[in-house]
Amino acid sequence: MSLAEDPSTTSRITLPKVKLPELLQRRDGSMTRELLLKPGQHGLGMTHDSMVADTTTTATCGYCSTGCGLRLHLRDGEAVGLTPETQYPVNLGMACPKGWEALRVLDSDERATTPLLRDANGKMQPIEWEAAFTTFVDKMRGVQEKHGQDSVAFLSTGQIPSEEMAFLGALARFGMGIRHGDGNTRQCMATAVTAYKESFGFDAPPFTYDDFEQSDCLIFIGANPCIGHPIMWERVLRNPNTPEIIVIDPRRTETAMAATQHLQVKPKHDLAILYAITKLLIDNGYVDRQFVEGHTNGFEELCEHVSQFDVDTVAHAAGVSVGSLEQVAHTIGTRKAVSLWWTMGVNQSYEGTRTAQAMINIALITGNIGRPGTGANSITGQCNAMGSRLWSGTTNLLGHHSFASEQDRQKVADVLGFDSECIPTTSSWRYDRIIEGVRNGEIKALWVIATNPAHSWIDQADVKELFGKLDFLVVQDMYDTTETAEHADLIFPTAGWGEKEGTFINSERRYGLLKKVRRAPGQALSDFQILRGIAHYWGVGEQFAEWTDPEAVFRIMQRASRGQPCDITGIDGYAHIDRCGGIQWPWTEADAAATGSSEPPQQRRLFEDGRFFYDDGKAKLIVDDITPMPEPPTQKYPVTLLTGRGTVSQWHTQTRTKQSPVLGMLYPQEAYVEINPVDADEWEIVHGDTVTIESRRGKIEANACVTATVRRGQAFIPMHYAETNQLTLSHFDPHSGQPSYKDCAVRITPKAPQSK
Repeated sequence: MSLAEDPSTTSRITLPKVKLPELLQRRDGSMTRELLLKPGQHGLGMTHDSMVADTTTTATCGYCSTGCGLRLHLRDGEAVGLTPETQYPVNLGMACPKGWEALRVLDSDERATTPLLRDANGKMQPIEWEAAFTTFVDKMRGVQEKHGQDSVAFLSTGQIPSEEMAFLGALARFGMGIRHGDGNTRQCMATAVTAYKESFGFDAPPFTYDDFEQSDCLIFIGANPCIGHPIMWERVLRNPNTPEIIVIDPRRTETAMAATQHLQVKPKHDLAILYAITKLLIDNGYVDRQFVEGHTNGFEELCEHVSQFDVDTVAHAAGVSVGSLEQVAHTIGTRKAVSLWWTMGVNQSYEGTRTAQAMINIALITGNIGRPGTGANSITGQCNAMGSRLWSGTTNLLGHHSFASEQDRQKVADVLGFDSECIPTTSSWRYDRIIEGVRNGEIKALWVIATNPAHSWIDQADVKELFGKLDFLVVQDMYDTTETAEHADLIFPTAGWGEKEGTFINSERRYGLLKKVRRAPGQALSDFQILRGIAHYWGVGEQFAEWTDPEAVFRIMQRASRGQPCDITGIDGYAHIDRCGGIQWPWTEADAAATGSSEPPQQRRLFEDGRFFYDDGKAKLIVDDITPMPEPPTQKYPVTLLTGRGTVSQWHTQTRTKQSPVLGMLYPQEAYVEINPVDADEWEIVHGDTVTIESRRGKIEANACVTATVRRGQAFIPMHYAETNQLTLSHFDPHSGQPSYKDCAVRITPKAPQSK
């Protein structure tokens, strides 16, 4: 019998006093504690022992940051189907194709079902969990002993529950002495985090989804929610105010097609455009002087800076009319509830932080913050990117504290019951620096959890080559067929969404529940149980004795959040979250006492009192110089390549979505490139032709899609295809460290006919 199948196991045991089988979750089909509901309810219904044969339960979707509620239909305790939850305050009965297929992708021949170890002949061989944990510990410690404590690093994710992120960060950094670790949220949300922290004093998205329906003017910059976040777009369509919809984007996206105003700017002119609009707002008296004086710092510096951005000059350079800029400024200045929204088109840019802050500046100087329908609002990417930001313990100390603060280190140590000496005094290297560490021989072993950098990291061929330089690569994933798993020396098979418990935090700061409603295949374990096993074998089990199950860790997280802007001490456990249909942070003990109710209002926004998270309570207006595009078009590479989301049915590197035949029918299986019709005529390319796209880093083939959605001299390839990041340029925002995926120089030519 496999160790992971031992029916005598339990999930509440002090680690050092037990053998490995007792550490692991039950594998006999029973569930330690299910949150099962009677039909139509949100609240905690019944335990496994008393449940009826057919019932339903609501859980948060595990794809994007929207955080929809899915009603899971159970038979004998296991999910057999799902429908959108009609009462959940996020999606109100709607779901995108990915959500509808969330169960289907779990049933795949590509699932990792047993630990795998590469043998002397380079072949992956199945091993038992005991051998897997022993190998992990021996190899990682061996690398540290040979090359130094900091020669081991980890790359984490925005895909696993907050409790697993907290456990991973604490175990790796405080228990194993791994100083360097970052998450793939560096690829999607680092810019928004940095912008909010610098402007507001904390990583604090101020909005709630109700703002989509309350605005009378919505501005989308580098965002295509119609495709990227379709349930959010449904909320826009419910707006009763006949809102102006303004889109600033180089492509004529699906969202732009529905806009009332579309500024189809040239790539990487968005920051200059926003500064010019700010100048127009100031010059035309659209500033809320009372709010600016009472709640912001830096207005005079802002005025001086944007005065340099002559509207005629900026408009000409960006490829738009002066009148279009004036119309946008007039709309912002005269509407009552203006909201500005951005996502990866801004975040994934070499000057993304300052672009995000230019939007924040506009919201602040016009008083469009803290009221219904307002805000400078970052739409998150991954399902739990917010959880990673607050709890992963990578570049921020647990609970979004600072490693550099002695007071913060002592607070976290006291909460965890650890010696403060085990907490590093400096932050980790960022993702790009860890990759450079592999190149330089500083990082010799890498632990990759629930992410696929061999597909997703910028300049893909380079990172694949670097993986070959490692002494030891561990991949912890649901599937053993990912591009990164192909390079692994050791694979840990994991449970996925629906096969474990925990919480996700969505874009509007809402904690939602992930529930175990299926058994993971074979010997696959939740990341939580894998971390318990590592803690035991590393010899730090006693240090993590309190970390018995996800809800126990949630209680630890609550203690760590006390006094922080993200305080969740007023939440009364998982049942409370379940009963309420999710709870937005903050919800403190004081909030609960003041309202006289444990049920928080479902739609809460930040900064209603005009106070921000700096000591003086004021937000900062931040500006900077424009940075030239690092790789502009040239005679040899005359086209600017754009990348982004191409279809509502696809997600990131296709690790999960490609497992669904339904989703596979909803988008082209082969990579395609959008080309302007005039360029296509000039290059003698016909719609449907196979073309070659070449950058300074690589060459790929794709099918030509001749369309006016892109302007002349530009092209677009969806980011989901494995080929795309063979072309992208390795350059980064200097403030956030986020890769700039959205611009590089390429040339496009018809594919040469094959000789017979």
